[in-house]
Amino acid sequence: MSSKLLVLVSLCALAVGCGDSRKLQFVAISPTAATSQAQFTATGTFSKPPSPMQLGSADITWCAGSSNGVCAGFINPGAMVDANGNAQCEATFHGTVTVLAGSPAKSNTQPNPDGGIVLQPFGTAQLTCP
Repeated sequence: MSSKLLVLVSLCALAVGCGDSRKLQFVAISPTAATSQAQFTATGTFSKPPSPMQLGSADITWCAGSSNGVCAGFINPGAMVDANGNAQCEATFHGTVTVLAGSPAKSNTQPNPDGGIVLQPFGTAQLTCP
């Protein structure tokens, strides 16, 4: 009986971790607002410890986009955000840009071919371009 239990536990661990996977549930960006250029950082809240924890470029995607979590895609949002959360306004743009950080959604289908990726979960911050 113990060898059957060992085989069952091994198969379960190989399959999906027996439901023991750690998932990103919430993303907060700091600072929540900045002007012209800024270094943004992201903190993630996870389903299991350690949580919360600072997220790096290997953990999340950064972009400029909309408040509903969609990156700008092939349109010019007025600012650039690099993979490390460094954001900078374009010289000729005046207005506010939404900065996003999050995980690409499992289903990333957009009806608009120019649309960017969808983030879920995601956090937002504002970059004001004077």
